[in-house]
Amino acid sequence: MARREISGRRAPTSDPEWLTLGQAAKYLGVAQSTIRKWSDQGRVPAFYTPGGHRRYRRGDLDAFLQRSASPSRHQSVGPSILIVDDDDRIREFVRVNLEMEGYTVREAGSAEEGLTALEEEPPDLILLDVMMPQVDGWEMLRRVQERHGVGAIPVVMFSGKVDDETLADAESRGAQAFIGKPFNPQQLIESTKQLLPV
Repeated sequence: MARREISGRRAPTSDPEWLTLGQAAKYLGVAQSTIRKWSDQGRVPAFYTPGGHRRYRRGDLDAFLQRSASPSRHQSVGPSILIVDDDDRIREFVRVNLEMEGYTVREAGSAEEGLTALEEEPPDLILLDVMMPQVDGWEMLRRVQERHGVGAIPVVMFSGKVDDETLADAESRGAQAFIGKPFNPQQLIESTKQLLPV
């Protein structure tokens, strides 16, 4: 029978509702270092085995996800980000991580979708992939600037292919930052936090 009481914040090791650090990170879709940080900040309750390993209760993780997804809980919604990329996995990874940090994130799978989302509600920052089918990131950047003015909405460009020429190109075209090869989504998240603190 599963124990519900925990004395001295010690977690039982046999209860299936308890997850290891790695399982909890996978469950939330974040890096292990991220969930460690949230535990240290007191945002996600962590319990410890006699050996000193962290354990997370599934119910606590669900409650944390619910709180993070519910803007009504906060007095004001965090800064809004629009991520435009044709790679679903990258969009999801970046969105989940930024939402956990307090941002409001919308996704677009193409430049056309991104431009439509932009017209519905301009974001505080755009994260824009360079390499996309049909309309690429450079063309979308040009259209954003045409409609809203250069620099009116900060844009961070990213791509798996980058050289000195591309970096210079991004700067001359008015992008606030450029994240290149080897592309690391975590780098994109850190750049966002520096450019647009919550």
